[in-house]
Amino acid sequence: MVKKKYLFTPGPTPIPPEVSLAEAQPIIHHRTPEFSAIIAQVKEDLKYLFQTTQGEVYTFSSSGTGGMEACVANLLTRKDRALVVRGGKFGERWGELCEAYGVKTIYVDAEWGKAVEPSAIDKALKKDKSIKAVFITHCETSTGVINDIESIVQVVHSYPVLLVVDAITTVGIQPFLMDQWKIDVAVTGSQKGCMLPPGLAFVAVRPEAWKAIEKADLPRYYWDLREMRKSLEKDTTPFTPAVSLVRALKVALDMMKEEGLEAIWRRHARLAHATREAIKALGLELFAQSPCNILTAVKVPKGLDGVGLVKRLRDKYGVSIAGGQGEELKGKIFRVAHVGYMNDFDIITAISAIEKGLHEAGYPIEVGKGVATAHALLIDSASKGAVTAISEKKSRVEVTLNPKT
Repeated sequence: MVKKKYLFTPGPTPIPPEVSLAEAQPIIHHRTPEFSAIIAQVKEDLKYLFQTTQGEVYTFSSSGTGGMEACVANLLTRKDRALVVRGGKFGERWGELCEAYGVKTIYVDAEWGKAVEPSAIDKALKKDKSIKAVFITHCETSTGVINDIESIVQVVHSYPVLLVVDAITTVGIQPFLMDQWKIDVAVTGSQKGCMLPPGLAFVAVRPEAWKAIEKADLPRYYWDLREMRKSLEKDTTPFTPAVSLVRALKVALDMMKEEGLEAIWRRHARLAHATREAIKALGLELFAQSPCNILTAVKVPKGLDGVGLVKRLRDKYGVSIAGGQGEELKGKIFRVAHVGYMNDFDIITAISAIEKGLHEAGYPIEVGKGVATAHALLIDSASKGAVTAISEKKSRVEVTLNPKT
């Protein structure tokens, strides 16, 4: 039997055929009017993606971690102190990057599975007035938690401090309003909401951050935003870009503009809601107390081999979900993504596979109950025009059913 592969990991994520075909086109030279025209279009579309008209977005040929390193290298001096919020593996990464550059790093820790309390950040900033920047993860992919960035912005900007946000798993997935929220610097990557292969990082910079960028004295060459800025003004790049990926990016951004950002946010909220309710219908417990819309993190039931479950689905059925990360969560949770190029039938497939894996592992579930729950919610919400409103704060999209008219 041919084993078809299904991807439900939080990155890489499925790629639309149109995007794959764009990447497969014959290569063109990057120092040509043809490629400059692509750069010109992409730079405007990326501003739409981040919801900024005041800032610019710089594209690096790297993973998202490269974009995070660019943030650290461009914003601080050797004498500066940084505050890092940790609540999972990717919050820890901000700290590792700061320490790699010799920056004195202060930490605010949140329990894994819980969002950070803005008051904890306020307390740390009040205690240490020498802090120059706060580094935080909007959605902590390792735990499935989303932090309340809007409330955190209000705390941070009551001090003379920059806010730098890892939005790798929120931009193009959940509301992220860079100008409205007054976020100074943000970074995302190509392999999640942007529906591309890994290989591009996008760093969005508002004008408020440029004073720090000009003053920074940490080592930077490839990551130098000053050189990126000069080149972008001429619709080019300082170094050889990932030409084919950038061409595919244009196609992906065209698709996202056609759907519309708010519609994209609502679609992800709807798929996430159906997934979470299906998981609960199977008697399983969610791990995140403040869940994001990119993935659902699920506690592995006591006595069940969590690592084996993930491996069985991948090797036997071609269904890839993600396990827990680090010693804290390995084998203790599994994560199923509902992000990017996905629709209702992807969710039905994912839940069906999880049911099959749990049943084969001997865990007592009512086979079909999760699928039925997800299916009913997705049908009901589609028929009633469901998915509503983005809240006034816009940090989260809640799913409810519109009343019948």
